[in-house]
Amino acid sequence: MKTYSAKPTDVTRKWYVIDASDTTLGRVATHVATLLTGKGKPMFTQHIDCGDFVVIVNADQLQVSGNKTEKKMYYNHSGFPGGLRERQLKDLMENDSTEVIVAAVRGMLPVNKLRDGRLARLKVYAGAEHNHAAQKPETVSLKGAK
Repeated sequence: MKTYSAKPTDVTRKWYVIDASDTTLGRVATHVATLLTGKGKPMFTQHIDCGDFVVIVNADQLQVSGNKTEKKMYYNHSGFPGGLRERQLKDLMENDSTEVIVAAVRGMLPVNKLRDGRLARLKVYAGAEHNHAAQKPETVSLKGAK
């Protein structure tokens, strides 16, 4: 019996919608990372991008547990001396709440040549409206997920 290896032409991509107001940041990010990599599919192959499209709505109503809004920090460095910039989660949520979800999902994807393509299939919206109704996305509920 030969081992099955998916080809890029074999991949069929589905669309999913996830409501970020239902659960916490970590639960949303782990589920989205699994959908983007395609690990739930039986045709999953490590070196082929088998993942699906994911649309996240209500990023403004994102929940975090504990006191992460004050304690969690995001760091950027310009590459120049003294160029370290640090921002709190609450400041990022006020400015651009979609950036928080993208950063969390990016950290959960494997670091390889497929990561940028997978992140390009992630669409995050601050409100409840999105413009991907033509793709007929399937709604995924994370309320009862543990």
